[in-house]
Amino acid sequence: MIMHITPLIDPARGSSGQRLAWLAAGEDGRPLGTAFLWVPDAGGVADLQLRVHPAERRAGVGTRLLDAATGAAADRGMRGLLTEPVRQGEEGDRFCVATGLRPVLALTYTRLRLDGEKPTGAAVPGYRLIHWEGAVPDELANTFARSRRAMDDMPMGDTGYVAQPWDVERLHAIADAVARRDEILCTTAAVAADGEIVGFTEMVVPGDGRGHGQHYGTGVLPEHRGRGLARWMKAEQITWIRERFPGLAGLLADTADSNTAMRHVNESLGYRATHRSLLYQRDLTPAS
Repeated sequence: MIMHITPLIDPARGSSGQRLAWLAAGEDGRPLGTAFLWVPDAGGVADLQLRVHPAERRAGVGTRLLDAATGAAADRGMRGLLTEPVRQGEEGDRFCVATGLRPVLALTYTRLRLDGEKPTGAAVPGYRLIHWEGAVPDELANTFARSRRAMDDMPMGDTGYVAQPWDVERLHAIADAVARRDEILCTTAAVAADGEIVGFTEMVVPGDGRGHGQHYGTGVLPEHRGRGLARWMKAEQITWIRERFPGLAGLLADTADSNTAMRHVNESLGYRATHRSLLYQRDLTPAS
């Protein structure tokens, strides 16, 4: 097949990186597929999103787009290129294997039904919980940004992931992105006696309050772990979400298989596995 791979001008430039884009088109100009590459300023691995129209698959379109993204990532000093999660045994999984990518992280996807008993979580002495929707309130912004280092050591398998720095600007950028999709970012945070946020859990809910909420992340600062904060926060958030959005059918979460502590918390709250996915990585030698 004769095709053309065209780099696009993508306006997406965030506080922590930039996005590159490519369009694959046939000789007659019809679009065949697209690739987007998020290149973090902190380095490490670049995140790839690759789409090929079902009618155009198995003709080399995906491979050409992958090669274009690979070259761009290497030119920018990335150590690797990381795919989105692909379901085991499905076409995306087979494409990754065929193009020589290696599996680096396994994820288990789970769902919590919201028509059963409400979960309970024991309060942890010395802490209190707070909730908010949308962007973090101004008076909490700085301490919330400091608390985000709780995610720096999250299990990431054999990926080349590098923790990205957090600041108030990045917090606002994420909240704005969620709002532009007509979704609602819901945050529950644990506050220590000194007023510092030491843990948090985030959920994104459809703007109409129906369908499923999606967990974004849960973290507790290392010096405050082992006290039950994660389970308490998640249990209280589930109760809050159920009352705030009675039309929701369930809550979804995806957790790295290596994150045994969070998997145990979710299972204890009633989450049940629905399917598994893999992330693949292409290791790179940065251009000199």
